[in-house]
Amino acid sequence: MTTEVLEKATDVSGKARGLLKNVKVVDADAHITEAPDLWTSRAPLKFKDRMPQRKTIDNKTAWMIGDHELGKDYGFSAIMKDGSKLPGLEFFDHPLEDVAEGAYDIKARLKYMDDNGIAGQIAYTNLLGFGGAKAMRVPQELRDMAIQIQNDAMAELQVESNNRVYPMIMVPWWDIDKAVAEVERCADMGLRGINTHGNPQHHGLPDLAEDHWRPLWEICEDRGLPVNFHVAFSQGADGWETPDVWPSLTGYEKYVVGGSMLFASNMVILLNLMMSNIFKRHPRLRFTSVESNVGWVPFMLETLQYQVAENLPDWDMPVTEIFKKHFSICFWAEKQGLLDAVQRLGADTIMFETDYPHPTCLYPDPLGYHLDALEQLSPDERAKVFGTNAQRLYNLDLAAAPAAS
Repeated sequence: MTTEVLEKATDVSGKARGLLKNVKVVDADAHITEAPDLWTSRAPLKFKDRMPQRKTIDNKTAWMIGDHELGKDYGFSAIMKDGSKLPGLEFFDHPLEDVAEGAYDIKARLKYMDDNGIAGQIAYTNLLGFGGAKAMRVPQELRDMAIQIQNDAMAELQVESNNRVYPMIMVPWWDIDKAVAEVERCADMGLRGINTHGNPQHHGLPDLAEDHWRPLWEICEDRGLPVNFHVAFSQGADGWETPDVWPSLTGYEKYVVGGSMLFASNMVILLNLMMSNIFKRHPRLRFTSVESNVGWVPFMLETLQYQVAENLPDWDMPVTEIFKKHFSICFWAEKQGLLDAVQRLGADTIMFETDYPHPTCLYPDPLGYHLDALEQLSPDERAKVFGTNAQRLYNLDLAAAPAAS
């Protein structure tokens, strides 16, 4: 990078952070790379050999749980130790030892946050699937133990971060009684939201509007826990090559299509939730669409309202009001889409994220990337979108965290 380019980048970053002066910026979607011994160091003896871990078999190293492969031996990070960012899917070829320490080490993560003006992060893990779907490959006793150990480790990480990194609770949604017990246990440890599967009906369970889920929604209401749906893999896909991506496409063509349609699964979930009667039974329940971007939401709501008016004459609340009362949504790569959404929806439901350290994350300058949008938002809108919305939704305690400037 030339001196001129570096100076320009520094100037952009400084202007962006200046516009967020005194705002405690929250990154509403980042990822924690799991340590190789996260499970084996905590598991009871009878489970230790069957918990998630890296194993080498026939000269091939992979992440395993029991006898099932969870994925290649890679560090879940596109950011390398030298600070470079890998394009596309090249990160699959790099183990934990190659990636930036900020992906997995909490002290390095906090330094990255301080260097980039980020006060707090909402965090998601990787290995078991963002909504736990990949754990469905193994017997339930292994799933249950792996989820519990992971939640324990994440509660420890939150404390170690001095309440700046907030991992979401992984839910054993395949067993409603265990799900409720685990959510209550984790809330008692101080975790602030749940991460679950958006389409349990794909696994032979009732859909989320059925009374089956009432105890889970009640505990979320009582403890003030937002329900998060992380796009793509949380809905059951194991990779970018979902059935909707044409097999005639090759390599990065499939990646580009898959990445561009990540929002689609969450859009369907939101539509189903808004058409169900779930909010009549659970008026304090909140849902968050994570890593889905936001520009499509005004279109979705306008179309839905038209369909409601045409087909449901007794419908008693505008769908936009339902959305504002019960939903939040995260964006990262959008610029004009963000401005359009704020203009049409207001700023109260929209939250900034970076997706660090995954591919397409806002790196190396997450706030500078949005300088143009920041200049067009009002001070109140900036504060909400980049900080206070997430602080309120997740009940964050950022007393120890610095503001952006």
